[in-house]
Amino acid sequence: METLFIVAGVAVVLILIGAGCAAVRGGYASAPYRLVRSQGKFQVRDYPALVLVQTPMQATNGSFMRLFHYIDRQNSAQQKISMTTPVFMTRGPTNDTMAFVLPAGLALDRAPKPADETVNLQAMPAGRFAVLRFSGGRNARREAAALDDLQNWLQQESLTPAGGPIYGYFDPPWTPSFLRRNEVMLRLAN
Repeated sequence: METLFIVAGVAVVLILIGAGCAAVRGGYASAPYRLVRSQGKFQVRDYPALVLVQTPMQATNGSFMRLFHYIDRQNSAQQKISMTTPVFMTRGPTNDTMAFVLPAGLALDRAPKPADETVNLQAMPAGRFAVLRFSGGRNARREAAALDDLQNWLQQESLTPAGGPIYGYFDPPWTPSFLRRNEVMLRLAN
């Protein structure tokens, strides 16, 4: 009987954690897109042009906090800007970046200028993207495996990528890794 109570207690805790994580994620607007096609864990989406605020990213350089300070009034208008999901991360041959998507309706020419010179505004052109959703904590091994899966699917579907991967992270760091929503995206050639 005692084992039954322990199992029930653990189940209740897991349900509450899952509901809490979904509520936190659900409390933010997400980058808009139109679903074109879905096949299992893979999707093809059309994204409109997005306005990003971005900064270089290294292991311990405070990238997230620089972006957070921008949306928390450290900008030319001292304007509070709503947080959105996902946080985008790109890996490049010479630099890695972290970016927040600015809320819909805040155009590039109307967005306040960052106060921090290491933060900049960037337009991400509209386009079609192949996307794979995966869970777990953020690490290079998991990202590489997800990218491999997405590239293999693109090859099977005769779809051609046009650019490097963009990783999207939707959850705060205290979210248990098995409940996290992560995505890898590749822009598709027309």
